[in-house]
Amino acid sequence: MRIAAAAFAAIVTLAWPAMGEPVAYETVVAIERAASETATAANGSSGIDAGTIELDAERAALMEGDPDWRASARLYHAGGGGATGNDSLGCRPVPMRTVATDPRVIPRRTRLFIRETVGLRMADGSSHDGYWYASDTGGAIKGNKIDLYTGHGRGSMQPIMRLNMRTLTIADAGRFDGCPPSWQNASN
Repeated sequence: MRIAAAAFAAIVTLAWPAMGEPVAYETVVAIERAASETATAANGSSGIDAGTIELDAERAALMEGDPDWRASARLYHAGGGGATGNDSLGCRPVPMRTVATDPRVIPRRTRLFIRETVGLRMADGSSHDGYWYASDTGGAIKGNKIDLYTGHGRGSMQPIMRLNMRTLTIADAGRFDGCPPSWQNASN
């Protein structure tokens, strides 16, 4: 928190210098970049822990193969105007596992492997294995768009915010029966 406050103070000082002297553009850009990197490191949303994830044969093949889909991602959450209740299969959505899709493009009950989420640092310190489950649909999801369910409240979006509004590479990892699995047995 101290680092963020110091970065903010530096930006304010540069934006409104006491002597009214101009500040070089490069200086402002460097300070903003440092503040952004500091904030990213402080909240743990820097993304991929590629060095700490071991890929089994299935995930390695999915990482290297051609994607089955490319889709623009959006994030959604429960509470505060977000999603409520069960998904379109009648299941409780599983945070960081449930995906809403257009079933004409990505069929419901498809187990998905989203490359950009492999090794993603989660709020609890664990790393995402890349598997998601197409168990929801939505009126605004048309064509090559997906909604990634992040959990309860806006804060649940933080670990994955950098993927919002980005095109993701998605591989078909098979089908699943019933409801999406919980984190304890999700890689089954």
